[in-house]
Amino acid sequence: MTGTGSADQDPQARAEVLARALPYLRRYAGDTVVVKYGGSAMVDTTLSTAFGHDIALLKQVGVNPVVVHGGGPQISAMLRRLQIESTFIDGLRVTDAAMIDVIEMVLGGKVNKQVAGLINRAGALAVGISGLDGGLITARRLHRRARENGVETDRLLDLGFVGEPERIDPRVIYALSGSGLIPVIAPIGSSASGETYNINADTAAGAIAGAVNASRLLMLTDVPGVLDGNGKLIPELTAEDARRGIASGMISGGMIPKVETCLEAVRAGAKAAVILDGRVQHACLLELFTEAGPGTLIRSA
Repeated sequence: MTGTGSADQDPQARAEVLARALPYLRRYAGDTVVVKYGGSAMVDTTLSTAFGHDIALLKQVGVNPVVVHGGGPQISAMLRRLQIESTFIDGLRVTDAAMIDVIEMVLGGKVNKQVAGLINRAGALAVGISGLDGGLITARRLHRRARENGVETDRLLDLGFVGEPERIDPRVIYALSGSGLIPVIAPIGSSASGETYNINADTAAGAIAGAVNASRLLMLTDVPGVLDGNGKLIPELTAEDARRGIASGMISGGMIPKVETCLEAVRAGAKAAVILDGRVQHACLLELFTEAGPGTLIRSA
């Protein structure tokens, strides 16, 4: 009798979950959601498998997911195998001509196909591409100013073949999504003169989210989200709140570029952006289909 009772309760619980999710399913039906995939969610087998199923499910319920992935650890591993030394400035890998070939091979090849494979094995159809395909990302060389004691100076840093998006042409994304496919994008771009650039995955995802007017940019990270002065998660910020948080120092360190990416995405056309804890299993589904997801949402106003 006990076993029968438990079995009867499970379907009821599942039905209640679906009923609660229905308004959110309707809200996002037909919309585009850009997901930046990286961090623990990418290297932990349990999390990566769940991620593949989540993205497949989004497509199956009528959402159009677009995945932009990183691959820093995989690039570092390959460079070590090839005995090529890496140096970093402000978290960005200094990239010379030999290194950009390796990055293109790893990001646009092995990692890109692995991420697409996670989604394909979950029952959807994902296609791995890079920003080079279809003229998706036109890039320019990234110029950064050196910092001394935390203060920006006039001295420009030479990061080599590190770029930033100059223009996004989303036609290849629309073509794939409209054909029932899920684009999985490696953050590599090309300049107008044909130079290949390595682009930070957060930056690429933000630019793409803005260009396709995404309903949401979901940035999977290894932190809970934006925290207040007491270390408590802030569930939602307006763009003005976020800018004030940076100016006051409440938002600091590595969180600043993530928040700035969200602000740029919202400014460029995304409806909202979320800094999301990718260490939480099914974080994307929790964010989209429940009342309070595990992260910080940033909206224009």
